[in-house]
Amino acid sequence: MRAALFVTCVNDALYPRTGIAVVRLLERLGVGVDFPAAQTCCGQPQYNTGYRRESEPLLRRTAEAFAGHPYVVTPSGSCAAMVRSHYPRIARLAERERRSPGLVAQVDDLVPRVYELTEFVVDVLGVTDVGAYFPHTVTYHPSCHGLRGLGLGDRPRRLLAAVKGLDLVELPGAEECCGFGGTFAVKNPDVSAAMGTDKVDSAAGTGAEVLCGADNSCLAHLGGILRRRGGAMRALHIAEILASTEASAFGGASTEASTGTSTEEEPLR
Repeated sequence: MRAALFVTCVNDALYPRTGIAVVRLLERLGVGVDFPAAQTCCGQPQYNTGYRRESEPLLRRTAEAFAGHPYVVTPSGSCAAMVRSHYPRIARLAERERRSPGLVAQVDDLVPRVYELTEFVVDVLGVTDVGAYFPHTVTYHPSCHGLRGLGLGDRPRRLLAAVKGLDLVELPGAEECCGFGGTFAVKNPDVSAAMGTDKVDSAAGTGAEVLCGADNSCLAHLGGILRRRGGAMRALHIAEILASTEASAFGGASTEASTGTSTEEEPLR
């Protein structure tokens, strides 16, 4: 089996370790990974800010970049939800307004092939125990796009629960938004910061070492709050936990997860 990695522009620019972790994990599970170099932004920032027409060329570019790949896997519920929930609507409006001919057909071909990482592993590969080892206490924050947009349900938690050495503790108020919300954080910074603080307070109360999520957009927001507070808790993408094994530890660069930098640090051990 082969799959194409839709790494997303946020991960490509700020969190390259997450993309590396996805490749390492999928290859360990027997999946050959392709990386279409033509991929760029999916258009979500433009669309969320009200520039629907400006997002249309990015829809076509994304569809063309991943044409022919049977599976398109992304470590971002946010971008997966953009493609699956909003691409069809945008494409149909574009054609109705006599722009972007052929876009509906391209989008309709792409949408059913796009999977968020945890649903691909659980639903397509049929795996919950990926052979990972991560001897730390972890609490999981489900992003709004993954929870409500994609309906990921307990897939991420099932994968974490099967990790050897990992102690998974419940996050109070887990279903509450962290306050990032893409451009919401820019338009409503005070509300966004207050919501993020509430989420971090809840995470800190669990005593966990790691605040885990499946969207680095949320983790950038929460990790920034954690960094400014100080303390031992770090934010980390689920892919980096699942990529770690007893033989070869991966993941845990707290600076990267908290600040959005790509510094190479020793992994958690």
